[in-house]
Amino acid sequence: MGPHPYDSSKSEGIADAPLHAETVPSPARGIILFALILTAAAVLGGFLGSSAKVTAASPDDLQNSVKSFTEVLSVVERNYADPVDLERAIYDGAIPGMLHVLDPHSDFFDPEQYALIREDEEGRYYGVGMVVTQRDNQTYVQVPFVNSPAFKAGIRPGDIVLRVDGKNCAGLTTTEVAGLLKGAKGTTVHISIGREGWDKPIEVTVVRDEIPRPGVEFYTMVKPGIGYVRVSTFNETTDTDLTDALEALDYPKLDGLIVDLRGNGGGLVNQAVGMADVFLDKNQVIVSHHGRSSPEHRYYAVRGNQGIEVPLILLVNGQTASASEIVSGAIQDHDRGLIVGETTFGKGLVQTQFALSEDTALRLTMARYYTPSGRLIQRDYTNQTLYDYHYNPQRPRSPEVKLTDTGRQVYGEGGITPDVVAAWPKENVFQELLERRGVLTPSSQTVGDFVRFYLGTRPVITKDFQVDDSVLAQLRKFLGQQNIQYTQAQIAQNAPWLRWEIKREVFTSLFGLDEGYRVALEQDPQLGKAIESIPQAKALYAGARKTLAQREAAAVTSP
Repeated sequence: MGPHPYDSSKSEGIADAPLHAETVPSPARGIILFALILTAAAVLGGFLGSSAKVTAASPDDLQNSVKSFTEVLSVVERNYADPVDLERAIYDGAIPGMLHVLDPHSDFFDPEQYALIREDEEGRYYGVGMVVTQRDNQTYVQVPFVNSPAFKAGIRPGDIVLRVDGKNCAGLTTTEVAGLLKGAKGTTVHISIGREGWDKPIEVTVVRDEIPRPGVEFYTMVKPGIGYVRVSTFNETTDTDLTDALEALDYPKLDGLIVDLRGNGGGLVNQAVGMADVFLDKNQVIVSHHGRSSPEHRYYAVRGNQGIEVPLILLVNGQTASASEIVSGAIQDHDRGLIVGETTFGKGLVQTQFALSEDTALRLTMARYYTPSGRLIQRDYTNQTLYDYHYNPQRPRSPEVKLTDTGRQVYGEGGITPDVVAAWPKENVFQELLERRGVLTPSSQTVGDFVRFYLGTRPVITKDFQVDDSVLAQLRKFLGQQNIQYTQAQIAQNAPWLRWEIKREVFTSLFGLDEGYRVALEQDPQLGKAIESIPQAKALYAGARKTLAQREAAAVTSP
């Protein structure tokens, strides 16, 4: 796998965002809540067609459905072998199961999940500023955010959260531990940390603060004249984050700009429209949507690029979804830039978020997205399991064909197909083994067991650090201790990859996420292909502007 942006499905980050939210009057919990959602889904879900097996329901049909459900729930409650948690059965079972019959993206959120979604949309929360993950019944630090209280306190990726304010964290879920770490700005929290190579826990006291989660996570110059911006999500700050990054990169002097959308699962639609608006001409269509009970609505570039005419590349992969695909489709259809990488996920369903009682929410599909050329972004989800939809995507054998502004063929019904295909290199058996055993990790937000072991020896490391033969010797020692079988030939054949991965993890751990990203980009093959493609992107944009000028001139002179 490539080094993808931060993905925090346990605590933050959503793939789909509401166009707007509506409030439903507060009923009682449990059965009444289920009945309310059943009613909403029956009325609004019929547009999905015969594959969803749902149509608009009459009052009698709804009453009978609710009656049948309550009878089943009553039998289960009285007769099941163990005591039944009714709230869990409804929140985690009945409601999500019903919604997933409609489509893969309609969903229900309990109070904890809904609170996390609101945090993600706002792009900030209050706490210590780190992501935690669970492994072997313990809570590990996945990453402290750069310049957060946790980062300044010296907490590292791979550290174990042993106690929070004296409470033992063993056996707690990541949500529970994250809840202990969050709190009001200015309050203190005492954290006991376990670290490889330290005999005793490391005790730190951290002052909670506002933790911003910018949509633009990282930007830099990857070559002289070539700017790079990593966009990790589309929250309320992404639009302004992008313009700030472009100004910092001094965009009028750039020869090319690469916007990295790999691993970006989407977010707020208005922010995707805002990003596309930064690059497109005023009044160009960005995206449209329409559904059974939703009239067609088009979004246009209202500001225009305002002089930002730098040749543009968008880097995408199979985890690029939703709002990211809106931007990619608009840029591609208007020939504003080149799409480089792998075919995107194919999530083009429009959800509206309904705020319900008891701090819960329903996200219901209302329409489908279409690119400016009329391509359907959404991939087919019928006749397959939810698992296969997410992890074994099926692409249409004969996708729909549309034309860009200059007449290039582009394809729909299965995500956004890149203009320049650049697949991430397939891992070999040895690389898969090390990642599967947790020796090294495929993500740039955490560290594997070897790097924790190596840093536990307390080597003196500066930013001049290179993974030399002595470090590889330590790796061989570690593999032997873990009874991981390898050959010297495998070490030799994979030496460049090993040096790159180990250096990235060391820099992420000691110097922060940004420095880990810099190392990750040093040998990023998809980035290399994007840099090579900048002259092609420049020529494409010049051709598009010439075509547009000719059409405008013809419109003026025609009788």
